[in-house]
Amino acid sequence: MKIRILTPTYNEEKNIHVLHKKIQTIMSNLNLEYEHVVIDNSSTDNTIKYIREIAHIDKNFKAIINNRNYGQIKSPFYGLVDSDADATILMVSDLQDPIEMIPKLIDKFKKGYEIVLLQKKHNNESFFYKIIKNNYYKLLNTLSDHSPDKNVIGSGIYSLNVVNVLKNIYDPTPYLRGMIYEIGFKIKLIPFDQPKRAKGISKNNFFSLLDYGILGIVKHTKLARFLTIFGFCFSFISLFVALIFLFLKILFWESFSLGVAPIIIGLFALSGIQMFFLGLIGEYVIVILDYNKKLPLVMEKERINF
Repeated sequence: MKIRILTPTYNEEKNIHVLHKKIQTIMSNLNLEYEHVVIDNSSTDNTIKYIREIAHIDKNFKAIINNRNYGQIKSPFYGLVDSDADATILMVSDLQDPIEMIPKLIDKFKKGYEIVLLQKKHNNESFFYKIIKNNYYKLLNTLSDHSPDKNVIGSGIYSLNVVNVLKNIYDPTPYLRGMIYEIGFKIKLIPFDQPKRAKGISKNNFFSLLDYGILGIVKHTKLARFLTIFGFCFSFISLFVALIFLFLKILFWESFSLGVAPIIIGLFALSGIQMFFLGLIGEYVIVILDYNKKLPLVMEKERINF
């Protein structure tokens, strides 16, 4: 049995040596054939330099260097579907996915699970982020036919059967954490406590997380249909209120005053809803344009040790 351990990197010079050493130690104890593949998003620090140094002394350590930074969605997915191993383990390179979980993942895979995912029980996010994420997952599960589990980002082990299915899906912006629930394989979860990031800085910020969130809603929910129903209901209510005002004015022509407030409130409410609808349509148009461009997911600059 061959295992690929995939760790995407971008500016991880402070973690790459520790990451390699931990994986090497654990896999040597398991006595399995393996390859540790790093897919690097054209790092601007010394990460690529250190990758070359490690690859020179460890032939199980391999690397794909991307032409540019393709982001945290495309690059990991590309490394995953590139695999021909019996099982592929996807983990982040900042050591916030504990490397010590690898034996548990492999054990679950040996028991027949096609997909085994790591699920964060506890993390160090702020209270503000936790509230947003909790409500986001509730919205996603409400509007989706399939319900992604909370606090799952895609880290885990995937069988070759799953990888082969993913290879046949053309998606220019593959939202992995939604896609794996959509394709229908049974998923096993392993809860873990996420440690603090020891070195380096996170590449995520509020706007990148917002981008991922919108992508997940647009690609893996029926929000457009929900908004169509909402628009119909809002139109019906608006017509009903307008008729009430009309009848009141006709019946009490002298005493009933419409006033400016209802007009202003109605105008701003309708304008806000229209802008939201236009923004949503724009998101769908962007997704359609991405599909029509048919650009490659990732352009490689170099492969090391393959």
